[in-house]
Amino acid sequence: MAYPEDSKVIDLMFGLPDVQGLTAAYDSFKPLYRDRESRDFAMPAQYMFKDIPDIERLDDPVGWAVAQMDRFNIERALIGISGFSDMHRIARDRFADRFVFDVPVDPNQGMEEIRRLRQLTRDYDVRAVSVFPCGCNPQVPIDDKRMYVLYAACIDLDLPIFVNVGVPGPRVPMAPQRVELVDEVCWFFPELKFVMRHGAEPWADLAVKLMLKYPNLFYSTSAFAPRHYPQVIVDYANSRGADKILYAGYFPMGLSLDRIFAELCDVPFADKVWPKFLYENAKRLLKL
Repeated sequence: MAYPEDSKVIDLMFGLPDVQGLTAAYDSFKPLYRDRESRDFAMPAQYMFKDIPDIERLDDPVGWAVAQMDRFNIERALIGISGFSDMHRIARDRFADRFVFDVPVDPNQGMEEIRRLRQLTRDYDVRAVSVFPCGCNPQVPIDDKRMYVLYAACIDLDLPIFVNVGVPGPRVPMAPQRVELVDEVCWFFPELKFVMRHGAEPWADLAVKLMLKYPNLFYSTSAFAPRHYPQVIVDYANSRGADKILYAGYFPMGLSLDRIFAELCDVPFADKVWPKFLYENAKRLLKL
């Protein structure tokens, strides 16, 4: 049950150390805030995280990020292509064997966003799409008609979609991410590969029940320090869900790699679960 320190890792939520780019991305949430404190946060859920990595400006941030990956045997990392930085281009051109890309999408933009997604799949090694329903402005529920256009495009492009579920960290309304909304989506789109991001709390039990029900529904551990993985998720991985639970970090947005990998040593996964959780499930899902 011990964490195998020599295991290869695919990180399904990794960020490049571009302070300016992250700040610009977070600025898009600000119109949703009602409290003054949130507007002053460096990251939207700052009140929830201790010791957020403080990274100074670097001469070679992408090379630095790869060096951090090497320290923890992270073979490849999934990073988002945003419109705020050209660092993804550097990652593609210099480190094509280390990074794969996901496209964060705002369903409010309709077909323009679908066209942008299609163009990026031609230009980059895009392997996934992501949506933060509570962070869209206006917010977009998981089962909203605006999302259905995106789900259909993901099936057409054969891309999994990573969707935040559960109570959001930023102080914005939670209703668009209630876990029961996933049910009808998976029922209507049985081909869609749907990955629940950011914990599903306080409905992790329901998330497990839905994964038992739907073959193409998965769960990633993004934004959770390993000591806080829901027990029901660990139990599910150790029983019927070894192929459904995927490792994702949250570096450098909220967690350091040092903390993540130190705490992984205390997660009570069964021996058979570790290689699937850290590497094999992601490799299969992203077709690497």
